[in-house]
Amino acid sequence: MSLSFDFVQPEPVATDRVTLFADVILPLPLPKLYTYRVPYELNDQVVIGGRVIVQFGAKKTLSCIVAAVHETPPKDYQAKYILEFIDDAPVVTQPQLKLFRWMADYYMCTLGEVINAALPAALKLSSESRVQLHPAFVLEESPYPLSEQEERIVEVLRTGEEGKSMTFTEVGELLGISSFHRVIKSLMQKEVIFLFEHLSDKYSPKVVKKVRLAHTFVAEAALEELFQRLATKPKQLDVLMRFLQKVPIYQNEHANHQGIEKAYLSSAPHLSASAVNTLIKNGVLEQFDVIVSRFPLDHTAETRLNFTLSEAQNTARGEILQQFAEKDIVLLHGVTGAGKTEIYIDLIQQAMQGGGQVLYLLPEIALTAQIVTRLMRVFGTRLGVYHSKFSDNERVEVWNGVLSGRFQVVVGVRSAVFLPFDNLALVIVDEEHESSYKQYDPAPRYNAREVALMMANFQGAKTLLGSATPAVETYYQTRAGRYGLVELTKRYGEAGLPEIELVDTRKSREQKTMLNHFTPELMQEMERKLGAQEQVILFQNRRGYSPFINCLDCGWIPKCKSCAVSLSYHKHVHELRCHYCGYHERMPVECPACGSRNLKTVGFGTEKLEDDLKIMLPEAHVQRMDLDTTRAKNSYQQIISDFEQQKTNILVGTQMVTKGLDFANVSLVGIINADSIIHYPDFRAHERAYQMFVQVSGRAGRKGKKGKVIIQTGDPLQVIFDKVIRNDYLEFYEYEITQRREHGYPPFMRVIRLTVKHVDQLLAEQAAILLTQELVDRLGREAVLGPEAPYIFRIRNFYLQEITIKLSREHTVLKSAKSDIRDAINIVKDQKEFKQARIAADVDPM
Repeated sequence: MSLSFDFVQPEPVATDRVTLFADVILPLPLPKLYTYRVPYELNDQVVIGGRVIVQFGAKKTLSCIVAAVHETPPKDYQAKYILEFIDDAPVVTQPQLKLFRWMADYYMCTLGEVINAALPAALKLSSESRVQLHPAFVLEESPYPLSEQEERIVEVLRTGEEGKSMTFTEVGELLGISSFHRVIKSLMQKEVIFLFEHLSDKYSPKVVKKVRLAHTFVAEAALEELFQRLATKPKQLDVLMRFLQKVPIYQNEHANHQGIEKAYLSSAPHLSASAVNTLIKNGVLEQFDVIVSRFPLDHTAETRLNFTLSEAQNTARGEILQQFAEKDIVLLHGVTGAGKTEIYIDLIQQAMQGGGQVLYLLPEIALTAQIVTRLMRVFGTRLGVYHSKFSDNERVEVWNGVLSGRFQVVVGVRSAVFLPFDNLALVIVDEEHESSYKQYDPAPRYNAREVALMMANFQGAKTLLGSATPAVETYYQTRAGRYGLVELTKRYGEAGLPEIELVDTRKSREQKTMLNHFTPELMQEMERKLGAQEQVILFQNRRGYSPFINCLDCGWIPKCKSCAVSLSYHKHVHELRCHYCGYHERMPVECPACGSRNLKTVGFGTEKLEDDLKIMLPEAHVQRMDLDTTRAKNSYQQIISDFEQQKTNILVGTQMVTKGLDFANVSLVGIINADSIIHYPDFRAHERAYQMFVQVSGRAGRKGKKGKVIIQTGDPLQVIFDKVIRNDYLEFYEYEITQRREHGYPPFMRVIRLTVKHVDQLLAEQAAILLTQELVDRLGREAVLGPEAPYIFRIRNFYLQEITIKLSREHTVLKSAKSDIRDAINIVKDQKEFKQARIAADVDPM
């Protein structure tokens, strides 16, 4: 991999030594870079994008990224020496550094905050970082000799309890030297230890249990004797025969030493797992563990997916390539089920054939789980997967795989924009309208779609945005001629768009025909689909059993102790939970206010729907997909796999089920409470509602079956429903863009939202008032709205005040305004009474 650097090592001078200084990016919210002195003996080792260990403050040591190297000492302080160099090659590339600088400037945060968000924890080291013995390390088998200091560390880690770890500080105390980082680096290079930042990041390797025939029975005579012993034990004999069929020990004794996976011996219906364990217990088979890569290199040869582009897809593909000849960004606007993924795969193959890298962004981990299997069959070991459910060590493995060129294409969620690409040819942002691409807290509060566009621009790559319901701002850019536009108006194959039916819940309640939270129309349709062995998806945009409980006698409602919200009831764990800060408490037996036991749940979430369905449709297999059921690493994949294999009949979920999932047997989609999505205090409420209704409707009838969608609403005359039923995006866009133009919202204006937080409500209000005054003096009254308390005015013990700033989209205006905003924030924070106030800037809030 070729990299170009800003710094060129000066020619050595015989008489004078060159004194070098390095500007480093500390993973801290500091407004400026910090300068350190490079020790003379390390002048040849300094590399831009590499990590170094430095001391910051009185005691803290931590790793940081070298951003620049020069010969100019800092004017305002004495530069400390860099303690250690961790890398002799960059872990952050030049294109990344350029992108990170842009993100810090555009999203009004610090470069340190960007680096902190970008790097996996195992690449960020501090005095509290920990070392752990590599589980695969065996001292007697190590090909590398260890120094006396290295042996001392290994001895402590080996003789302690299993999985023992030490902090950097403890290593330094053990060795009694200050330059212990070199010893740690040497042990890392010899693959003796692993580093991790927190106990939660502790390395746990992927282990496969294997078995082999005990050496005693490898000889032919001994094996014949073993067969005679097992003659009266047919189950054990069957296992032994299966092993020998797989491992021809006479032809290849080495194959026996390598062994086979234990699970293989009990995978057939007639084989017994207990028989396998008995053979191990009796010493016939030997069980051993093998640590394998989480991204194995031994996949089968790559093959094309078994699909042929339809005439419409071929036409769209040709139009995209034609548009790419003139424009760098193209929007593929295709109805749900049009087959956009197949077009993506074809374009990825073409980009890779030219030697370029490809980034394929998806909004949800659930989508990643479903599509990876399809992509792996095409791209094999050149495909990397990157998302937050991976352990930190897995993320580092992908990071290094992109750096080394092992992964030419990466599919991932929003954090994948931070990966060290340096030769991008194509970026695909699927479901580009999704709010999941937006990072809310902490900083940087970036939108991965916009970052991906800028990254592609910096590297000369093309970007393809895909959606059935594009963001209004994106479609506006196609109308303005800045983006290309390609449209797919028909579903792939013989599938047609689903029939959409509105059902009036008010009428059903008046007639007392509601069955819990289901109209009779929806219940009858579910029963009919289940009878036809077809599947159902139900969408309810609220998790938990019910939004809150209350006492019917005194009206008491339990509230979160840290946030201005009621606690939601989760029946599965019998707890009341806050969905903002995570606070939880046991469900009370009686009202703490009046002592009454007359407590009742109010409203409903996905958990209650799941419970009700299991009672009302006992023959159905119901599963739930929301934040509560998908916390475990592979839970997404398991839920989707069960539904794909039709082990589940009904899938109940939050907005996770609306995002591009593709199930062949789904013929009915039910939207349980459409009104809660429409009536939300936000200028994007109607856009989000339209997108969500169309997207979830698109899950029905995708493989030739006629799909049906039932939308339950108390107000069927809402204008938006007509546009959803007719699937008329263009009419919806024209209506929405008119409203945005009249009221001065994106894409016509740029919005920046400032949130003032303080543990004292009065001080939060006073700080927000002062900040507003300072902003009005600089930007004008018409540009500044607020301050006002948001709907949820207290979160995690902080009281909130919001100020909205509307600005012209001109670059010079935006740059100047950001400078004014920073000045105004600094003036407020310089006031003694507001020192503890927190002020967060969110550029382009969603």
